[in-house]
Amino acid sequence: MTLTTPATATDAATTDDTAASGRTAGAGSAAPAVAVPTGPRKASQGRIFGSILWRDVLVTARQPWLFLAEALLQPLFILFVFGKVLVDMDYVDSAYVPLLLPGIVGLTAFISALQATALPLIMDFSYSKEIEDRLMAPVGIRLVALEKIVFGGIRGFIAAAVMIPVGILVLGVPWWPAADLPPILLVLVLGALLGGALGLVLGTVVPARRVGVVFGLALTPLMFTAAAQYSLLSLHGLRWFQVVVGINPITYINEGLRSVLLHEADSVPLGIDLAVLAAAIVMASAVGIRGFTRRAVD
Repeated sequence: MTLTTPATATDAATTDDTAASGRTAGAGSAAPAVAVPTGPRKASQGRIFGSILWRDVLVTARQPWLFLAEALLQPLFILFVFGKVLVDMDYVDSAYVPLLLPGIVGLTAFISALQATALPLIMDFSYSKEIEDRLMAPVGIRLVALEKIVFGGIRGFIAAAVMIPVGILVLGVPWWPAADLPPILLVLVLGALLGGALGLVLGTVVPARRVGVVFGLALTPLMFTAAAQYSLLSLHGLRWFQVVVGINPITYINEGLRSVLLHEADSVPLGIDLAVLAAAIVMASAVGIRGFTRRAVD
């Protein structure tokens, strides 16, 4: 008869456990790997940016008549008085009308974009605090600021695009050639983006209690020194004012449209217009995004 000591029993139990573990491990290694869910997939920054932009576009689309009234009422009256009433009364030569329409269209693109960006942003930072909802989105603060510029640019471009046929019908001038549409649209896109970028600058700098004063002091000089009612190169007899108009970046929106449409008129070459607009957009966007980031963090 064989006696089993406690140590021997312990070794036997250990051996049995090791063998069982080996069989279990072998069975586990033979089984197929199962993917463990790690939670919902994160949306990309671009997709979130597009969603925020699409929401703003839908809000505007729900009130189209209000948007068109805000964007077109003032330029439409300027066109009617300067291009129709004064011409019919022989106070203005009829040759002035083709020069006026591109300037008003370019001005519409800029002003509509600037107002669509600056005014809501001032209210968001001051009273409504709606901007906090955007800042809570899983997207960078700079992309939220960029969305404001792009949305303002979209509104400005649409306003200018609507203003073209309305102005042609009001003034009774020939339709713009279809072959000139690509450079025209390019100039309008840049002009609208410039308005959105400068609107971001104003929206992050101007306090709500002074918005009326600042806009009155800023918009009036910008509008009347933007070469909307005249050409920049025609001011050679008034040199100091020509320099002031040349400093205004909006001038190159209107001059760019005239360069495409009025080949016989004296206007700044299109290449120079596009270069100035692109540089102004980059500079204004950099300043506006920095100001937006500072206000958002504060």
